[in-house]
Amino acid sequence: MQTIFYTRDHEWLGFLGSEVTIGITQYAQEQLGDVVFVELPELGDQLQQGDEAVVIESVKAAGEIMAPLSGTVVAVNESLIDAPELLNSDPQAEGWILKLALTTDVDMSNFMDQSQYQEYIQSGE
Repeated sequence: MQTIFYTRDHEWLGFLGSEVTIGITQYAQEQLGDVVFVELPELGDQLQQGDEAVVIESVKAAGEIMAPLSGTVVAVNESLIDAPELLNSDPQAEGWILKLALTTDVDMSNFMDQSQYQEYIQSGE
């Protein structure tokens, strides 16, 4: 079973062993509006924490998702190429974006659990 954490940039991270699934939160998709295009990384890409990993375009804006962790891209959600609206309809399940095999130890203090994340969004930071 995955352990879910959240970032200050409104991504969710599903940890399962040394692999992490990354997506955007319900809050993030509400801010974006209707997603019309997603540019995914290539399998095998080496991402360092802070590297641009994904480009998302919506009717409101275009934005990047930066890699919240360092790792090798081992899977991408190819369904998003033809159905980017999955990020709106089911961002924390069918709308997952990519999976990384972690290449460094993870400092979990950089992430929030669900209750901390809810407090974070309500605080408006």
